[in-house]
Amino acid sequence: MKGLLEYTEGNTFIHRMNPLVKLLLALCVCAAAFASDSLAFLAALLAIDLALGAAGGVFGKALRLLAGLLKAGLLLFVLQLLFFREGRPLFLFVTDEGALTAAKLALRFIAACMPLALMLGLTRTGDLTNALVKTAHVPYKYAFTLSAAIRFIPLFMSEMEGVMEAQASRGVDFDGGPLKKIRLALPLCVPLLMISVRKIDGSAVAAEARGFNLRGRASGYKDYPLGTADLPAAALCAALVALGIIT
Repeated sequence: MKGLLEYTEGNTFIHRMNPLVKLLLALCVCAAAFASDSLAFLAALLAIDLALGAAGGVFGKALRLLAGLLKAGLLLFVLQLLFFREGRPLFLFVTDEGALTAAKLALRFIAACMPLALMLGLTRTGDLTNALVKTAHVPYKYAFTLSAAIRFIPLFMSEMEGVMEAQASRGVDFDGGPLKKIRLALPLCVPLLMISVRKIDGSAVAAEARGFNLRGRASGYKDYPLGTADLPAAALCAALVALGIIT
């Protein structure tokens, strides 16, 4: 999953869209996924996610993201099969309603997670922060907190990879099943937490030195007007939410 949340340069119409419209589109796809109970509509949302990735020139990244989410979706699918007992038995403890519900849950999870990750990969965090402040009138400290959290996600993943490589050089074998990897990774949370606290403290000092408390709506020099692709995207948002509620 490394690099999937990092910004990808490009000049597609999705890159040129208003950052708030891209955020709204991602949130509406998520809302439609949770509102719908139709397996076909959830599959269509997943296809829309892949189409957005292709339109943004990051189809390969979208496929890698899908492959990563499929693992978590498969785990949810199996857990749902284990605990859902209603319906007609198909095989051992598996029922028809359980299989259908498990498929909906897995598709809902994947379809809801993909658009947010793609939005982060197609939007500069600085543009998202400035648009939230100037257009949505969000206080700068809250918008900065959001952008800082987004920036720290790939940083934490990189630090975790570095800690695991250091442990592997000392003879720790991370090869094996997922349970073994989780058991070996849990003790690494302490050094990762210490590294994260040091980086956060350094970032806070740097932000204070740059006049963090003086930033406001008038501090940004860049405007974010609506473009030609923003209005159709807003209409698509409304249509997806409406269809999600209907289905």
